[in-house]
Amino acid sequence: MRNRTLHGLLEAFAEEAGFQLAAETANGAEVPFEVIEEPGQRSALYCYRPLTGAFIRSHMGVLDRLPSYLPAARAVAELDGIEAYLRRRGEPRIPPDPRERADAALRSFLSAVYADSSAFGFQPERFAIAYDELEAALYEGRQVALVLAPLLGLELESDEVPLGEGLLLARGEALPDVPPEAVWSTPGDVEHGSVLAVLTVEGDRIAGPPMTTARTRFRRLLSALRLFDAGSYALGPLAWARVDGGSWTLAPLGSSGRARGRTTLGVDQEDELRAFCSLIARRTPRGGEVAWALRRFELARERETPFEALTDDLLALRALLEPEGVDSGRLAQRLSAICGLPAERAALAERIARTVTLERTVVAGLAAAANAGADGLCDELAGHLRALLRDVLCGHLDSDVRSLADELLAEAASAVAVF
Repeated sequence: MRNRTLHGLLEAFAEEAGFQLAAETANGAEVPFEVIEEPGQRSALYCYRPLTGAFIRSHMGVLDRLPSYLPAARAVAELDGIEAYLRRRGEPRIPPDPRERADAALRSFLSAVYADSSAFGFQPERFAIAYDELEAALYEGRQVALVLAPLLGLELESDEVPLGEGLLLARGEALPDVPPEAVWSTPGDVEHGSVLAVLTVEGDRIAGPPMTTARTRFRRLLSALRLFDAGSYALGPLAWARVDGGSWTLAPLGSSGRARGRTTLGVDQEDELRAFCSLIARRTPRGGEVAWALRRFELARERETPFEALTDDLLALRALLEPEGVDSGRLAQRLSAICGLPAERAALAERIARTVTLERTVVAGLAAAANAGADGLCDELAGHLRALLRDVLCGHLDSDVRSLADELLAEAASAVAVF
């Protein structure tokens, strides 16, 4: 097996499709047969052969609504060698559209798994034969590299969560043939192994582990997770890589902070995270105030404590909302206008102003002497920054959030004057 991600997605689809096809036959759907002639000792023998491929083709309208279908179709659509597989399988027409090619490939693959069968119980050995045929066509003359890294602070309900373009999240203890130290060596992970970020990279010739690509993809994933919710996430300091099932090699990833606690990703959140990661990857700017603020937000998430993160969060917010400088004192009012309901803005502005004054306490080295609610204020400010960046990157807010805040404040002042 050279592409474990693809193997898992196709196995899930083939098994679920088998259950669905068995249910269809139990409800009266009939598998067509053809009569074939075989030579005998005295006379010709006739036998019936089920036309499984035709039956599967006629039920693709049902199969493409299965939960496992779309992840499998997305993975197949990304493959470069799918045309070679379809030709090897004898498909008379290779669709030009990638999604149509994926549909044709999945239909042909199911026909191989359940070939010449009128019963659709899933048989792992038949799946393995069909999958080996697929990989032989896909990777002839090509190489596959696998890179994995611990993603700390995250817990999964599912064993695996495919994210697209060769990237997935997986519970380390559920993955076979991975280095044990990648799963269990992280401090604090005694009862649960680490969740692993797993990247599959294909190429005609891969000269060594593709760590440059992996570092970029893993950092983008980490950034998306930090914007997705309020969890505390970090990458482990090391990654493991291998090419075409060879030996594992170690490579440094660099520091990305420390995770505090664990946040569970529920099954019902997986599609949302998948779409969010794709959107953030497309819309993250390369320059300008939003890009700079996003970098400060990232740096803040890599600090040890909320107090240490405070200055980075304030710098990010000032870049977005207070270009006139700190002396203008406009940050609290503008941030409360965007993040608070009209009835809540005064109280929110007061809390933000108190948080701003905490920065001097941090600079003076007196963080330990701050009141007990200071961490909560810092976390609240970080939450508002996260929401602001998320809404801008998702297109819910214009990147010129300062002008928007001033408009909201002017509208509120006009309403008070009229009253």
